[in-house]
Amino acid sequence: MGGAFAAEGLSKRYGSTEALRSVSLELTDGEVVALLGPNGAGKSTLAKIACGLVRPSAGRAWVAGAPAGSREARGAVGYLAELFRFPGWITADELLRLHQRLTASDGGAGERARLLELVGLEQATATRVAAMSKGMQQRLGIAQAMVGEPRLLLLDEPTSALDPAGRRVVRRLLDRLRSRGVSVLLSSHLLGEVELVCDRVAILVDGEIVERGTPASLTRPRGVEIETGSGARRFEGATREDVPAIVAGLVGEGERIYGVNVLASTLEDAYLVAVGEEPQ
Repeated sequence: MGGAFAAEGLSKRYGSTEALRSVSLELTDGEVVALLGPNGAGKSTLAKIACGLVRPSAGRAWVAGAPAGSREARGAVGYLAELFRFPGWITADELLRLHQRLTASDGGAGERARLLELVGLEQATATRVAAMSKGMQQRLGIAQAMVGEPRLLLLDEPTSALDPAGRRVVRRLLDRLRSRGVSVLLSSHLLGEVELVCDRVAILVDGEIVERGTPASLTRPRGVEIETGSGARRFEGATREDVPAIVAGLVGEGERIYGVNVLASTLEDAYLVAVGEEPQ
């Protein structure tokens, strides 16, 4: 199977619990895909299968064309778990050096410096983990996942501990990775961030993908709101294409037009519908 990642009919059962149910998903080179879903939906199980930590009960998965879990596949994947912990006494440079040894990376000091710069920690080379903020540790975790130049990155809640500036650093980083052909499969509950950075979205519920597509394709029109001299007027069901006729009709009635807002549902609305909740 070509591409950075492919899953075909993946299922995983833990005793009587079915964590994944015939999941199929592909990532092309340089694609950033978000895996969304409530806690327990199967997101972490899919990521662990991709990096060889868990074997599927049925179906197959490939990383960079090699069977998931094989030596070739493990060498092509980088992983950051949601709940990770680095020793407090280790410095940023020492941590990356350790992971270079674990991955047999020959990037040396140049790779370590480049990765710390990519995540905005170039001034923290000698800083110990215990002295870092939670956001700094999160960015260091992303750096270690990129040791060895993996073709596929698996990131579980990569921006959960970051402030707005830190999230912007990660967004820029994902854009740079995309331009270099690195694929990213990330899990996140920050749907606003997902809309900004992801090419596609897959929503998991009870181990099944129930919705997939681009963030824009999952939204739905919610009408048009026109700001007039007599107040805001909303036209339910109208779309962008209806705006000229609506404005012309209002002007013909003697209204002054001060603004037009085409309303659409958000990715959050689409997510809530997919998981069986009612959006506000």
